[in-house]
Amino acid sequence: MTEILIIIAVIVVVAIIAALLLGRKAKTKRDDTHRTEAREHREEAGIRSARADSKEAEAEEKIARAKRAQAEADEHSVLASQEREAADERHAHADALDPDVDEDDNERKRS
Repeated sequence: MTEILIIIAVIVVVAIIAALLLGRKAKTKRDDTHRTEAREHREEAGIRSARADSKEAEAEEKIARAKRAQAEADEHSVLASQEREAADERHAHADALDPDVDEDDNERKRS
């Protein structure tokens, strides 16, 4: 009877050791799988980050071009306004010099 108990105890100990070893092996395999998955996620994140940087640089370039275009348009607007003012002054001066233009007509044109 004692021999049977010893054999059962040995079998139990061997089963426990085998279970521990299999558990460690499974954990190692699971950890390796997680490492591989994490590496893939990091690679994809790096690619997306590079794409985002590229898109951001492109957007900043478009903004700079738009600002330059706006500055040019503003400059043209100022020049056009100055030209309009000079033309109006010339018309007024010509009307003032012209003996055929009535002073009352000049007042109505300016109003």
